[in-house]
Amino acid sequence: MKWQDVIQVLRLLVSCVSSDHAEEGRASIYQSVFTNSSKEMMCFPDFPYPDDYPNYMHHSKLQEYIKTFAQKKNLLRYIQFETLVSSIKKCPSFLVTGQWEVVSEKDGKQESTIFDAIMICSGHHVYPNLPTDSFPGLHQFQGHYLHSRDYKDPDAFTGKRVLVIGLGNSGSDIAVELSRLATQVVISTRSGSWVMSRVWDNGYPWDMVYVTRFASFLRNALPSFVSDWLYVKKMNTWFKHENFGLMPLNGSLRKEPVFNDELPSRILCGTVSIKPNVKEFTETSAVFEDGTVFEAIDSIIFATGYDYAYPFLDDSIIKSRNNEVTLFKGIFPPLMEKPTLAVIGLVQSLGAAIPTADLQARWAAKVFANSCTLPTTNEMMDDIDEKMGKKLKWFGQSQTLQTDYITYMDELGSFIGAKPNIPWLFLTDPQLALEVYFGPCSPYQFRLMGPGKWDGARNAILTQWDRTVKPTRMRAVGKAQRPQHFYNLLRILSFSVLLLAVWLTFY
Repeated sequence: MKWQDVIQVLRLLVSCVSSDHAEEGRASIYQSVFTNSSKEMMCFPDFPYPDDYPNYMHHSKLQEYIKTFAQKKNLLRYIQFETLVSSIKKCPSFLVTGQWEVVSEKDGKQESTIFDAIMICSGHHVYPNLPTDSFPGLHQFQGHYLHSRDYKDPDAFTGKRVLVIGLGNSGSDIAVELSRLATQVVISTRSGSWVMSRVWDNGYPWDMVYVTRFASFLRNALPSFVSDWLYVKKMNTWFKHENFGLMPLNGSLRKEPVFNDELPSRILCGTVSIKPNVKEFTETSAVFEDGTVFEAIDSIIFATGYDYAYPFLDDSIIKSRNNEVTLFKGIFPPLMEKPTLAVIGLVQSLGAAIPTADLQARWAAKVFANSCTLPTTNEMMDDIDEKMGKKLKWFGQSQTLQTDYITYMDELGSFIGAKPNIPWLFLTDPQLALEVYFGPCSPYQFRLMGPGKWDGARNAILTQWDRTVKPTRMRAVGKAQRPQHFYNLLRILSFSVLLLAVWLTFY
C-alpha cells in the first residue's frame, strides 16, 4: 500500500475559519484568537517556524505557516477543498480487503470512491454543546443568548451587561475582550480552574519551561502527595486563586488550565467578576447557587465546549462500549476486523495539537501499510481500561480523552522507532542529550532517529532558544539569555532533598 492510497477525511477539507459568522459543520474561531502553545512546541517536527515569527501567534499567522508547509511539501494537489464528506461505510468486502466507500459532495454533485484506509482528522470543535436543559428558566429569559462558537468580536456588546457561562480558554478570552466595551461582565463557573500566564519563569514561554522530560519524570516519580503539593504550589505562584474566586474544586487534578494573561487584572479592575454555577434564570436575571443575583442581563454567552460527532460515520465504530468513545491510544477502534481506520487529533493534553497529530498519523500510516501490528482486541480493551483509570486519577471525570503529553508521545514514538534513546544520546552526544532531557520536549525530538528521521533535527533542538528569543529582542541590550539547565537541576534537587528530610523528620 502506498501513502497516496490513504485519505485524510475531514468534515470539510479546510481547517478552522474566521469569518463574520459561524458555518454549519465547520470549526469556527473569533477574530482575536492567539495560540496557547509557543511556536517551538507546536511546529511540524521537520519544519520550524521562521525566526521572526512571534512565540504566540495570531490565528492568521498560524494559517500562513500551515499554507507554507502545504506548499513546500507539495500537499495541495492531494487536498480537495470545499468538499463535504457525506458518508463513510465499510465496503461489502471489508472483512477481506478492509476497504471503505466514501461519498463526498462538491457543487451539489455526489461522488463515491473506494479507499484502502481512512484517517478522520476533523477534530472536536465543530458541534457546540449548548446545555439549555441544565438551566431552569432559560426559556423565559428575554435577552439574547448564544454559544461561544457564534461569537466573533465584541462590538455588538458595547455598553451591555454580559454573563459568560464556562471558565475555559474561550470563555476567559471572550470575557476579557468584552470587559473593555461592556458595562459589566460576569463569568459563571461550576468548578473553577487554574489560570496560567503564557509568560513563565524569567519571561520564557510556559511550555518551554514546563513541558520537559526531567519535569515529567519528577511528576511521575515523586509520591502523589508531594507531586500534588508541588503542582498546586506552582499553579498558585502567579496569584492566589482563592482570592479571585477561581480556585478549582479539586486543585490537584491535572485538568487543562486556562491560559489568559489578563484575566486576573480584569478581575482586580472590577470589569470581570467570578460567580458560581447558575441556579436558575428569570426574565432578566441570573440567580447563582450562592443566592446572589446578576440583574438586567442583556446577553448570555455559553462557553460550554463541544460534543464529539462524526455524522458521516456509524456511531458504533467510534463509540463501541456504553456509548463512550473507545479507541486504542485514542486512535484505533479496537473492535474493527481490519485496522484501516484511525482517528487523528482527538486526544487532548498540555502538548500542542500539530506534533501530536503528526506522530499519530505516522503510526497510523505504518499500521495501514502492515509495517506495525496492533495488539489483540482483548489486549487493546485492557489497555483502554487501564488508561481510563489513570485518566480519572490525574484528570478527573470528563468526556475528553486527556493524557500526559510526553508519556503519550514517547509511547507512540516507541511503536515506530522514533522515541529518542536518552541513554545512548548521553553516551554519544552529551550536548544534545542535556537539551533533550532537561530542555523543552520539542517536536524535533521525534525526528532524531528511526523512520522519518530528519537531518536538521539536532540543529533545530540546539538552536530552539535562539528562535524563541529573537522576535522579542527587537532592541538588543546585552547578550541574549537562555535557561541554565544545571542551575535548575540543582535547585530542584536541593528542594527535593529538603522535602525528604522534613518528611523523614516527622514520619
